[in-house]
Amino acid sequence: MNIMYYGHSCFGVEVGGKHLLFDPFISPNDLAKHIDITKIPADYILVSHGHGDHVADAVTIAKRTKATVIGAYEICNWLEKQGVENLHAMNTGGKKAFDFGFVKCVKAEHSSSMPDGTYGGNPLGFVIESAEGNFYYAGDTALTYDMKLIGDYRKINFAFLPIGDNFTMGPENAIIACDFINCKDIIGMHYDTFPPIKINHEEAINKFNMAGKKLTLLKIGETITK
Repeated sequence: MNIMYYGHSCFGVEVGGKHLLFDPFISPNDLAKHIDITKIPADYILVSHGHGDHVADAVTIAKRTKATVIGAYEICNWLEKQGVENLHAMNTGGKKAFDFGFVKCVKAEHSSSMPDGTYGGNPLGFVIESAEGNFYYAGDTALTYDMKLIGDYRKINFAFLPIGDNFTMGPENAIIACDFINCKDIIGMHYDTFPPIKINHEEAINKFNMAGKKLTLLKIGETITK
């Protein structure tokens, strides 16, 4: 799998010959000004919740690429009103087969409202299961014991976890989450974009190392392969 980081919590993952784009927030992000959203590929856009720092570019990219947007029922209703045509609504606990693999919606402990203030439904995390491996995209979430269900029932090869604290888990709770999901290979997200979530990179990486885990902090625009 090829993984491209577009900043904040936005990642592109190429799996099964398809491009999955998670939580597109790029153009309003000062740290990602060098990213051209007109060149970002997407066959599917997965939206974890409705906050502006996760949906800011969803409509623009979905209309350009004709990607299918996967998200909570309420988010899909809102996107439809913005003119997005291809939508697949899901909710907590649901699982669906797509041409790249399976999407399982899991609980995220957070809030969710759309940029105009309308209700955004339940915030979600996503477990992606594919022939190339499985990964967990946590979305914005606190540490929750429900994460243990993921580790008990699925093999997770790597996970995207928020580490910026203040609005989500910080590094200490993310390390505990690693034990719950039974995964030591973590890609950090939801950090540095705003003053309340700025982190010390070296300190966070060292905390993970001391716990026997690996934390990868990608540069915006960087691509890695898993």
